[in-house]
Amino acid sequence: MSHQARRASLPANHRPSLPQTLRQRCVGALMISLIMHLGCTSTDWVRVRNRPAIPLATELNVFSYLGPKPTPRTQQLLRRYDLDTTALDEPITLVTQLQEISSDDPTSENALATAEVAYIVGLELQEDGKSIDALDMFGISVANAYSYLFSDAYSQNRNPYDPQFRQASDIYNGALESALRVVQEQGQLKPGTTHIVETETQQYEVSIECRGPLRNADISELKFISDFEVNGLQNHYRSYGLGVPLIAVHRNSGENPAERYYAPGMSIPVTAFLQVVPDAKTTSEDGKERRYCVLELHDPLTSNNISIAKELVPLETDLSTPLAYGLNDPVFQAANESTKGLLNWESSKATQGLYMLEPYDPEKVPVLMIHGLWDNVVTWMDMFNDLRGTPEIRNHYQFWFYTYPTGQPFWLSAAQLRSELAKVRRNLDPALQSRTLDELVLVGHSMGGLVAKMQTVESGSDFWRLVSDGPSNQLDAPDPVVKSLRDALYFGPNPSIKRVITIASPHRGSQFANGATQWLGRRIITLPDLVERTVDQLAGKGPINKQAKLLESQTSIDSLNPTSPVLTVLLDSRPAGWVKYHNVIGQVAEEGFLSKVAGKSDGVVTMDSARLNEATSELVVAADHFKIHSHPKTVLEVQRVLLEHLDDVSRTAMQRLPDPAISRLPVPERFD
Repeated sequence: MSHQARRASLPANHRPSLPQTLRQRCVGALMISLIMHLGCTSTDWVRVRNRPAIPLATELNVFSYLGPKPTPRTQQLLRRYDLDTTALDEPITLVTQLQEISSDDPTSENALATAEVAYIVGLELQEDGKSIDALDMFGISVANAYSYLFSDAYSQNRNPYDPQFRQASDIYNGALESALRVVQEQGQLKPGTTHIVETETQQYEVSIECRGPLRNADISELKFISDFEVNGLQNHYRSYGLGVPLIAVHRNSGENPAERYYAPGMSIPVTAFLQVVPDAKTTSEDGKERRYCVLELHDPLTSNNISIAKELVPLETDLSTPLAYGLNDPVFQAANESTKGLLNWESSKATQGLYMLEPYDPEKVPVLMIHGLWDNVVTWMDMFNDLRGTPEIRNHYQFWFYTYPTGQPFWLSAAQLRSELAKVRRNLDPALQSRTLDELVLVGHSMGGLVAKMQTVESGSDFWRLVSDGPSNQLDAPDPVVKSLRDALYFGPNPSIKRVITIASPHRGSQFANGATQWLGRRIITLPDLVERTVDQLAGKGPINKQAKLLESQTSIDSLNPTSPVLTVLLDSRPAGWVKYHNVIGQVAEEGFLSKVAGKSDGVVTMDSARLNEATSELVVAADHFKIHSHPKTVLEVQRVLLEHLDDVSRTAMQRLPDPAISRLPVPERFD
């Protein structure tokens, strides 16, 4: 049946009335209570630890009331040199003796024992408030652990399968972090600065520099990841290697056009690694040896490895803690209040738009995630965290998020997204030359899936006919009103979008959008001027379509009703030939309470409504509507699609002409 025929069969008046049946009341109350619960919850994404997390805490008994002590293998070495009895009496003397032994007998075991004991002594001195002496010990520990791992002198007997090898890495990381804490106490842990760090025996000239695309000016402050415990994310993604994982709180410089999209409080992962400049040392007037070092800050979102002594060495990284730390920012949390986004359009429009939670990378393909009704950006955090934890995804994709007032009709939100995407393209790539920006992937949950799909279809005049039986110039209304309607209802597919993934989307509407919830929604949702003014100014004027009455669908709940005319037209709209669709459907247990109320569904959207005719793949997940987009099987499906898309992008890049027409299409003026 054509959409014109379907439209003709719709009831003449879709205006919801007061709830009349017990079932309507039950369904309405259930939906409102569920989404009210989701919309009002808040999360502390990180907690401050009582003590920093130390990988060697157990092996060295760091937190024992007796104090830390060497490992059994180091104690054995001390006994061999008759040094075990001096450990408690003269710790600094013990380190000096070990240094002398290591100099006379340069073995990897001696180097590691020196590093371990110096680290333990440094921790004790730091506990006693002797920061300068502790810094000297930490410097000795870092230098000896580095030698154990990379010195040519130990290459013959270095065994990467020996547990001591990993222990040496942990000592290097722990001693370096402890040294950096002393530097931070002195207010000197700042990118782009150079400091003289002086101990009892040595001087260090240390420059702090960002590596890769990250610039010194991009960081306002650095915090230690080991001070925090992730609370709000299901999974925690770390990798093991060398270096100290840090949280870098981003600072906008005003020079990068992408910064206008950066979320407030955006925090990014960095890993600090100390490089000693080879063969660069001098002696000061007081006889102290001065060494020259660079504390490099690496971005693990760009690369997880560094080259040391002609070896590719993995960095120690933590991707989840900086994400959780940034989500705790009060400005960001205030901007993502779900209830405000639903109930009051005026109060939420200032925070409407596109958000980035990591720096823009022109070499990575964007994945734009669009939330659903009574939701916000943070609904995607578990999926985002999981996807970014996959190296191949992290290395080739960047993730963007779109937030909007979810109380307004979804077709209006779709129009605003079209405008936003056009502005983003103009700001980031005014010459329309970016290959990656021509490979966009949209992921939409619930109503967000409908918003996403509307970016990829040809409207023709079908959507316009839901408002008017004649051309736009015959409408008796102010020009701004007519233009807003025309922009929302006349549109073409975005040539830059290549894939769409819809998750639990009501393609044929939802029975939860019924008379009860529509009636309640109209009384608690404050609508945008476009809807209210348009309804008032077009009432009874011009060639208004008297049957479909799209403008009476004044809220998002109205527009999701199965009888909503815009859903019928969207189902029949011609999709762009270059777009691939993928669909995920939820199904709750048949014996559950939700299935008894709403039938075979995810508790909100029936399986029949969630099916998408154009989808090249479909996955049914045993999850309810509010959890399906963070369900492991859904995340794995999105990961599968992104990897498939990556293969397509690679093949397309090889086949493209130097100046492909599709990436040079001008941005339509009506999207302004």
